[in-house]
Amino acid sequence: MKKNLWLTCFLAMSCVLTPLSLSYASSKQPVDLVYPYLDSANSRWFFFDSASLPFGMVNLNPDTEIGGAWGSGYRYHSNDIKGISHVHAWQLSGLSVMPLSSTRPVAEIKNDYYSPFSHDSEIVKPGYHKFSLDRYKIDVELTATTRVGFHRYHYSPNTPQQVLFNLGGKLGPSELGHAEANQVASNAVAGYITNLPTYRRTRPTKVYYYAEFDKDIARLDSYRGEHVFPAVSGINGLNAGLLIELSHDAKPLLMKVGISYVSVENAKANIDAELSTWHFDKTREAALTEWNTWLEKITVKGGSEQQQRRFYTDLWHALQGRRIISDANGQYVDQTGIDPVIKQLPLNEKGVPLFNHHNSDSFWGAQWTIATLWPLVYPSVASDFTNSLLTYYKDGSMIPRGPSGGNYTYVMTGASSTPFIVSNYMKGIRDFDVETAYNGLMHNHSDKGIMAKAGYEHYTNTGGGMRHYLDKGYIPFPLPPEESSYGNHRRGPGQTLENAYQDFTLAQFANALGKEHDYQYFLKRSQNYRNVFDPESGFMRPRNLDGTWQTPFDPYQYENGFVESNPAQGTWFVPHDIKGLAELMGGEAVLIERLDRDFLVAEKQGFTSGTAHADETIESLRRSPINYGNQPSMQTAFIFSAAGAPWKTQKWSRRVVDAVYSHLSPERGYNGDEDQGLMGSLAVLMKIGLFQLTGGVEQDPVYYIGSPIFDEITLSLDNEYYTGRQFTIKTLDNGPDNVFVESATLNGEPLNRAYLLHSEITNGGELVLQMSSTPNPSWR
Repeated sequence: MKKNLWLTCFLAMSCVLTPLSLSYASSKQPVDLVYPYLDSANSRWFFFDSASLPFGMVNLNPDTEIGGAWGSGYRYHSNDIKGISHVHAWQLSGLSVMPLSSTRPVAEIKNDYYSPFSHDSEIVKPGYHKFSLDRYKIDVELTATTRVGFHRYHYSPNTPQQVLFNLGGKLGPSELGHAEANQVASNAVAGYITNLPTYRRTRPTKVYYYAEFDKDIARLDSYRGEHVFPAVSGINGLNAGLLIELSHDAKPLLMKVGISYVSVENAKANIDAELSTWHFDKTREAALTEWNTWLEKITVKGGSEQQQRRFYTDLWHALQGRRIISDANGQYVDQTGIDPVIKQLPLNEKGVPLFNHHNSDSFWGAQWTIATLWPLVYPSVASDFTNSLLTYYKDGSMIPRGPSGGNYTYVMTGASSTPFIVSNYMKGIRDFDVETAYNGLMHNHSDKGIMAKAGYEHYTNTGGGMRHYLDKGYIPFPLPPEESSYGNHRRGPGQTLENAYQDFTLAQFANALGKEHDYQYFLKRSQNYRNVFDPESGFMRPRNLDGTWQTPFDPYQYENGFVESNPAQGTWFVPHDIKGLAELMGGEAVLIERLDRDFLVAEKQGFTSGTAHADETIESLRRSPINYGNQPSMQTAFIFSAAGAPWKTQKWSRRVVDAVYSHLSPERGYNGDEDQGLMGSLAVLMKIGLFQLTGGVEQDPVYYIGSPIFDEITLSLDNEYYTGRQFTIKTLDNGPDNVFVESATLNGEPLNRAYLLHSEITNGGELVLQMSSTPNPSWR
């Protein structure tokens, strides 16, 4: 198996980004164009990123808000730095530190240590963050390797050099429980913090750390609750903290913090493996190379400067959030059972782990985003995540849909990992145990598997409504009272549609493996979407337990039987059988006309339910037939192509990109819930004009051609998985008005269809699109 790209240890970058105007570096490398502030006024805990590697265990940045999973972390318009955390992950937080320079006693400091800062003197880049703590006159610099945070603090002359380790309280999604911090060397402190259980992650999770300074420790003072303990060698307990004072000299203070979910020893071993020197600037400079290596897998020419900057910001978002939780030596903590167990990933002949283990927010909606982008551009990432998902299955008997720190969370609904794994297989990414994967997916699609569990349904299997899905071919809404107390997102028709699509993807896997009986069984189940289509209203509609339709029925009522959407949006969720959906609606012409009307309506409010995820709570904004700020209807522009009208795909996909995914500001970005790279990936795919409606689960997966926004797009193909060196998309006469494809050639030969096959891309070549201001209905 290919050695993972992100085992490279260092990060850095060279351009300066300010909130209103970025310095457009003369080199114009992809990494120079990233705008990290995008949408940061609406951050949730894991959204903002600066000092980290792609998928890094450490994602180091300052926190301006520290309470809750939503509305926390780095929020652009919050004025105080409240700590610098090493872990900003799905349902997990990590060690928070704060450099100080104060003569006040610990009893005062522990309740009052936040510091104002200004964006005017701030520098934020992928892999690097610099800011000033105005209260203490300290300039802070941060960078990181995969598992190590690297700090450099510039103190004012002749002032105390201190670092506060805050080990308790609320930190992002987690209340922190028992913690420890002990001096373990003349210049090192080590211990752990405990993420207490949450509603989503029901088992406590420890984050171990080893913090090493380039100066000796002069004094340790500590506190636990309201009690203060001066001149100690360590502290443990609840709501504890440690104030570290370093030996004073004129040099900046350097601190390396290794993180591990396994042990203090592994945290130190991660430092030894990834950051054995004290060369901060070299570490930062190496990050530029690392990030640029990832981002330049797609190069673009043409378009505006803002379009290029936004494109690479989107691609940057697609490569973060879903964090590594295994150590450099391949050890990890399995928390799928009652008690945590330390386990070992398989190693190659050189003792290097064959893959990394990950936590992840939900794969819900990922079939149209990372399940397309990663296998195409980063197949080693797709391979790693597949093997990680199968590791959870071997440990805990289920393939997860959003694990956290070795825990299952059962986030969202359905068996959303199925399209991801099947898509990888169909694209030739098969360096995983295929039979184990098939068995795990079969279990997931049973009444004892993850499909039977509603969101966060940890201890029962009723909220998913699987019993009814298997017996009746649909899931009632609402469920009977005895089944309706367990889990979130119990939305019968929406779950029915999701299950039917996922059953289709499993059917394709069975067919590819020659399992004919399973293929026919799941193919039949994939038609269950028909059971929630009401021909009278023309919508997918909730059905009662006795089979009658919900009355009264409002197709624009949010979550009226549909997860994070309304029935009007949910009606379009049949990505695997658009012809069948058209038949139910009265034919392809009727479907096209109706979807066109829906886009006209949705355009009036910018194709989204507001400009931030929180706006979906506003009733008037929810009443839209299409919402490109959330996953359930992000495929709709490409339904036209499947229905035989690709020119409408070209028109509407370009308008969506312009309205939803083109801003560059802290206030705007994804106009909804980015969900760890899902919206970033979607924006990338729409801007290069390639989209997989089914999630890429055909034998030779299909990419519909949209309306690329650049003159030239080059995909560098991974030669360990694909035979081609690169694939280039060129557009002629492209522009804001020339959004339609007049004609196309593939490798110099006319292409008389509006789609490509996976093999046609991965064999390498060139697609040339002649663009026009008028549609060409004959090119289809």
